[in-house]
Amino acid sequence: MNSAFTFVLLLTVFQVAWGQKVTSLTACLSNQSLRLDCRHENTTTMPLQYGFSMTRETKKHVIYGAIGVPEHSYRTRTSLSSKHNIKVLYISGFTSKDEGTYTCELHQSGQPPLISSMNVSVLKDKLVMCGGVSLLTQHTSWLLLLLLSPPLLQAVGFISL
Repeated sequence: MNSAFTFVLLLTVFQVAWGQKVTSLTACLSNQSLRLDCRHENTTTMPLQYGFSMTRETKKHVIYGAIGVPEHSYRTRTSLSSKHNIKVLYISGFTSKDEGTYTCELHQSGQPPLISSMNVSVLKDKLVMCGGVSLLTQHTSWLLLLLLSPPLLQAVGFISL
């Protein structure tokens, strides 16, 4: 009985340790909103707690999430879209006052504070527009298929050029 308990405990710890990990954090500008894409692994069925914060001049500002209490000035300006392995945070009315180092943190509810996090530096003048980035990163296979379609169709005899 004692070894079974130890096994279950170790399995739980391993599931927590390898169950979630922030894999990327990117920032781009969508109209006048900052968009932060926090991609993560999610191999457990246990709920994840997440948080977004920003550090400016050595002061940490909690922006959104269940880790810490979000500052009042950000509560009306933020919105979140969440799927299985990505959290997308929008901050409307983004200005140079919002520049800083943004952090996405993850940990599992009710577990020891094993936190996975990633940072991204955000400067308004250096941000790219979201549309161009997502088209190339998320739809590369469709673009490749589109480029290869005429030669492929010609090879199988459907069209003649």
